[in-house]
Order: sequence, then C-alpha cells, then structure tokens
Amino acid sequence: MTPRGYYLPAPSHWPIVGSLALLMLAVGATLAIHGLAGGGFLLGAGAATLSAMLLGWFGRVIAESQGGLHDAQVELSFRWGMAWFIFSEVMFFAAFFGALLYARVVAVPGLASGDSSLLWPGYTGGWPTAGPGLDIQFTAMAAWGIPALNTLILLSSGATVTWAHWGLKRQRRRQLELGLALTIALGLTFLTLQGHEYAEAYRHLGLTLGAGIYGATFFMLTGFHGLHVTLGTLMLMVMLGRSLAGHFTPERHFAFEAASWYWHFVDVVWLLLFVFVYWL
Repeated sequence: MTPRGYYLPAPSHWPIVGSLALLMLAVGATLAIHGLAGGGFLLGAGAATLSAMLLGWFGRVIAESQGGLHDAQVELSFRWGMAWFIFSEVMFFAAFFGALLYARVVAVPGLASGDSSLLWPGYTGGWPTAGPGLDIQFTAMAAWGIPALNTLILLSSGATVTWAHWGLKRQRRRQLELGLALTIALGLTFLTLQGHEYAEAYRHLGLTLGAGIYGATFFMLTGFHGLHVTLGTLMLMVMLGRSLAGHFTPERHFAFEAASWYWHFVDVVWLLLFVFVYWL
C-alpha cells in the first residue's frame, strides 16, 4: 500500500462463515420454536459458528490496525460505518417505541370506544392492559424499585466510560483501565438486576410474554435493550483487554471510541424506556 493508496483488505472467508452462522441460527430457531428435531443442535451450532466468526474477523482487523495498515481513510470509513450502525439501531428501537405508543394512544382507546364497545362490553381500555377479550391478571412493573436503581447504574456507567476516555487521551493508563473495569462491573450489575426483575415478574406479578399487549411490549423493549447491554459489556471487555495489552494511544483509539458511542446509545435508550415503559 502506497502512502496515497486506497486500502483494500485481503480476501477473507469470514463473511461466508458469518452468513452460514446466521442461516443456522434462523433455521435452528424456527425448528426449536415448533419443537422439531434438530432445532436445538442447529441453534447451538449457529451460535458457536457466529462466535468463532466474530473472534476471527475482529481479531484480523485488530492485527491489521496494530500492523499499521489502517490510515486516515480507513479510520474515516470506520467512523462512518459505526455512525450508520448506531443509526440503524436508533431505527430499530424507534419501531418498537412506535408500536408501544400506537397501542397505548390509538389501538387500546379505539377498542374501548365506539362500535368496538359492542364486541367487548365493559372494556375500559386503560393502560396497562392485556387487551380486550383476555382474562389475564397481572401487576404492572413499578418504576421506583429496580428500574430506578438500574437507571442510576447506567447513568453512572456513562460517567465512568467517559472518565476512562479522558484517561486515555491524557495518557493515564490506570485511569483508563479502572474506568473501563468500573463500567463493565456496572453493566454486569444492571444485567443481574434485570434478570431478578424478570424472575419476579414471572413468579409473583403474573407478568409474562403471554400477558397481552402490555406483556409483549414490556419484554420486547426491555429484553432487546438487555441484549444490547450484554453486547456493549462484551465490547468494553475487549477494550479493557486491548488497553491492558497497550494497543491504544491518545491519537489512535477509534475502537475504544466506537464502544463508548455504543454504550452511550444504550444509556439514552434506557432513559426513554424508563419514562415510557415504567413511569408513564
């Protein structure tokens, strides 16, 4: 590669491996949901193949970076790629929030008024509700308990990852490593508390995925957010490992920035969740 050349990575088999992994996951999940033979095996094989692909592909990109192959043009492309990825995640959650707001503001009140009241007499349409025609008893999740504590935890984690970033920019390695370790610990604490919240919902509140529109939207939004927290925590673990290996410098550390962008995005989504799912 010449100094003014456009960087092209060498041919790689990892995209094909990733495609096969996603195919196995999709087919395996479909078979497992319908209780058909081989579903669990394909699901596990797909997850293992996807994990191997992520380790191999990202490991190769890290090796290229450490080998000095990534110039300013490559870093700019990485920045645009991460920005568009986060934008796609914004649209992902926007669709789910849209479903929640449509159900609360349009669908449920509409089913309790006008001609629809003839179909379900006595249905008031208040929120939270399982929906008309469903005899499901549940208790809505309160905001001022674990959800409020998890809000404080995620807000604190946003501060610790920013503190770690300032440590990196000022060449304070201990601050960088400690800030990342604290952020990871807060992320794991959040996931542990959310798991406890789910257990309480199923055991004592009657709040399950089958609890009508409220149960479906509650677990859809909080569950996918929990998955994103898990992915973000894994990213930060990799960043901590790379920091301990001395990979980052104040001038070149976009991988760390990308992980912190993602983490701040997760924080913002949770604030919206706390307001629209738990509080209002």
